[in-house]
Amino acid sequence: MGARSGFLAAVLAAFVISGLFTGHPEAAWPLAQLDDYLLNILILAGINVVLATSLNIVNGHTGQFSLGHAGFMAVGAYGSAALTQINGKACLAALSFLGPCAQGGLFVCALLFGAALAALAGLAVGLPSLRLRGDYLAIVTLGFGEIIRVVFQNTEAVGGARGLTGIPPQTTLGWTWAVAALCIYCVSALVNSTYGRGFLAVRDDEIAAEAMGINPTRYKVTAFVVGAFFAGLAGALYAHLIGYISPEGFTFLKSVDVVVMVILGGMGSTVGVAFAAVGLTVLNELLRQAEQYRMVAFSLLLIVLMITRPQGLLGGMGRFFSRKGGNP
Repeated sequence: MGARSGFLAAVLAAFVISGLFTGHPEAAWPLAQLDDYLLNILILAGINVVLATSLNIVNGHTGQFSLGHAGFMAVGAYGSAALTQINGKACLAALSFLGPCAQGGLFVCALLFGAALAALAGLAVGLPSLRLRGDYLAIVTLGFGEIIRVVFQNTEAVGGARGLTGIPPQTTLGWTWAVAALCIYCVSALVNSTYGRGFLAVRDDEIAAEAMGINPTRYKVTAFVVGAFFAGLAGALYAHLIGYISPEGFTFLKSVDVVVMVILGGMGSTVGVAFAAVGLTVLNELLRQAEQYRMVAFSLLLIVLMITRPQGLLGGMGRFFSRKGGNP
C-alpha cells in the first residue's frame, strides 16, 4: 500500500503543481500536439471515469441502484460556478496572498465547494431512502435527480432555464486525470479496507450482514455521500471545461449513460468501469460520423456486449488494486 500511495502522491503533485503555475499541464507533454477536439475527448473521458467510478461504489460495491447521479453532478457544477463565475472577483481578492497561484487556488476551492455541496445532497438522498432497495430506490433517486434539475431551472440567480454562461475554462487534462486517479484510488482503497468489507457484505446479503453486527444504514449513507462527492467533482470539472451549463445537461438520460458505463464495465470492478467509461466516450464520438445511425449502432453494440459478456468487460477484476487477486 505504501508504494502505491507514494506513486499516486507523486502523480497528483506533478499535475497540481503544473496546473497551479501554468494552468495547462498538458502543454509540456507530447499530447500538446493534439488538436483541441481530441484533447476535449480525453478530458471528457476522464470526467466520465470519475462519474462511473463514483457511481460504482453505490451500484456495484454496495448493491444499491441509483438513477440520480446527474443531479449530484449538477450540484457540483452549479456550486463551483457560483464561486468562479458569480463571485469570482471577490474570491480572487481573498486569495490574493497566493500571488500567481491565486487563480489555481480559486479553482481548487471551487472544486471542493461543489463536491461538498454534492455530498450534502447525497446525504439528503441517502437518509430518507434507507429502507428502500431495488426498483423503489431507483425511483426515489430518479425523483431526487429531477427535483435538483427543476430547482436549478427555476433559480434565476444561477441563470434559470437559460443556463449559466461565462464560466472560466480552467479544466485541463492534468486536473481532470488527477481527479480521476484520486477517485479510482480512494474508491479502491475504501472498498478493499477492513471498513470497506461492510459495503460488500451489504451488497451480498443485507439481512445476513445486519445479523453479523454490520449497520447497513451507515454503509448505504456512506456510499451515497462518497459517490455524490466525486460526482460533484466531475460536475465542477465539466462546468469549467464547457464554460456553460444548463439544467438540460443534467437530465435523466445523463444518469442512464453513467449507469450503462458501470454495467458494461462490470458492477463492482473499478478497473472495468474506468475502461468502459473511456471506451464508451471514445465510441460515442467515433459514431458521430454517422449521425443518423449513431444511436442505433451504439445500442446494438451494447446489446452484443451484454449478451457475450453479461458480467461486464472486466467483471472478474474487481480487486485489481487489492493485495490479493480475485473477485470481491
